[in-house]
Amino acid sequence: MSQTRATTDFAAEARAAGVRARRFGALYSAEHHVRVWRRYLGVNVASAIGTPVMYLFAFGVGLGVLVNANAGPGGVDGVSYLVFIAPALIATAAVTIASDEFTYPVMQGFKWNPIYVGMHAAPISARQVVDGVIIFVAVRIFATTLVYFLVMAAFGAVPLATGLLTVPIATLTGIAFGAPLFAYAAAQREDRGQFAVVQRVLVLPLTLFSGTLFPLEQLPVFLRPIGWISPLWHGAELGRVTSYAAERPVWMIAVHLVFLLALAIGGWRLTVRVTRKRLDA
Repeated sequence: MSQTRATTDFAAEARAAGVRARRFGALYSAEHHVRVWRRYLGVNVASAIGTPVMYLFAFGVGLGVLVNANAGPGGVDGVSYLVFIAPALIATAAVTIASDEFTYPVMQGFKWNPIYVGMHAAPISARQVVDGVIIFVAVRIFATTLVYFLVMAAFGAVPLATGLLTVPIATLTGIAFGAPLFAYAAAQREDRGQFAVVQRVLVLPLTLFSGTLFPLEQLPVFLRPIGWISPLWHGAELGRVTSYAAERPVWMIAVHLVFLLALAIGGWRLTVRVTRKRLDA
């Protein structure tokens, strides 16, 4: 009798665990990634604080002295170079994190340490696996860009209180860039150096030609389309509107926002499709 009761209790607990997994699978997936990330908490915290300070002095103070001396009384976009570049640095940090998290870690989850396969057997659906990764990356981007914002604000690079909105804007920018990259990484079955190519051929040019270090209008006409299709440019422009009230047409602000949302949602849907195909095969 006791053995039968124990078996019944175990089956009930297993069913309850399955129900929780199906209901909260995305959060369980995100929790796993957070626990892994915590192993490197010290390094991540040091990097989150040290990197914006380094960028601040390199671009805002070092390069900024030269730019301000030659920009005239109007500065760049009507403000000092430090104020102009701060929203772009915050958005760039988000894109950098997204390019790191949505490349090699994704292949690791499918191939080298197939934790996604294990999650899917929990049972956690393919969509929940994807949602958990995106939730984790969004939280990491939000936390890091918040530190960037605080450092920039401490040095007077964010003149308006609405500048705090650069943090969620940067988070959206990172996901808009990273979600399509997530789909691409999920479709790769072998590492042939394609992610290194992404860093050199995609991330670096977008950083240079997306109106981050200087206004996009100063680029040659044939290079400007790089910025137009870059999530980084759209995110930086939205950040400048909220940070120092940069004068931009209302319709252009709407274009920036819709573009980022379309990339994020479209990339997410594509990633779910690719992941489901791989995990259900």
